[in-house]
Amino acid sequence: MFYEIEEIKRRRKKLGITQKKLAELVGVSQPLIARIESGDLDPKLSLVKKIFEVLGELEGRGITAKKIMTTDIIFASPDELIVDTIDVMREKGISQLPVVKDGANLGCITESSILRVIMMKGLDGCEDMRVRDVMEEPLPEISPNESLDSISKMLLNNPALLVVEEGKIVGIVTKHDVMKAMREK
Repeated sequence: MFYEIEEIKRRRKKLGITQKKLAELVGVSQPLIARIESGDLDPKLSLVKKIFEVLGELEGRGITAKKIMTTDIIFASPDELIVDTIDVMREKGISQLPVVKDGANLGCITESSILRVIMMKGLDGCEDMRVRDVMEEPLPEISPNESLDSISKMLLNNPALLVVEEGKIVGIVTKHDVMKAMREK
C-alpha cells in the first residue's frame, strides 16, 4: 500500500475535524498529528496505516471498498500455464487477475503483460510458460473502509486493488466497480 503523508491534512480538513479529534480517534497525541502533518516527523508505517484507516472510516460513511468490492475473486496461481489463465480471463471477461499462493499476494497478471510476451515470443512460444514468468507487481492492498475518493486515486496507477481484512484477501475493487458506484451515487 502506498500512503501519501501530505494527504492526511487535506483529508482531515475536508472532513472538518481537528487534529485533536483525529488524534483521539487514532489513539495518539495532538502534537504528534501536528508534527506528522507539518513534515517534522517521519512516522512508522503502522501509525500512518492507522491514520489512513481512521480517515477512511470517517470518509467511508459514504461509499467504501467494502460496499463496492467483488467478493467472488478469481485468482491465478503462479504455477498455472498462461494459456489456461487466458481462457479464464476470456470466459469471465476479466482484464487482470491477482496471482496468489497460500493466501499471499504475489503479483498480478494482466492482458497487457500477456500481450507483451506473445509479441516477443509468438503464440507458440508461450504454450509452456507459467504465470510466474510474466506476472507484474502485486496489486496494492487496501482496508475495507477505504473511501471511494482514495480508491479512485489509487486506481489511476493500478489495474485493481485487493481488499484485505485481518491479513486475508476478502475482495477486489476495479475501475469498473468505481465507475458503477459513481453512476449509482
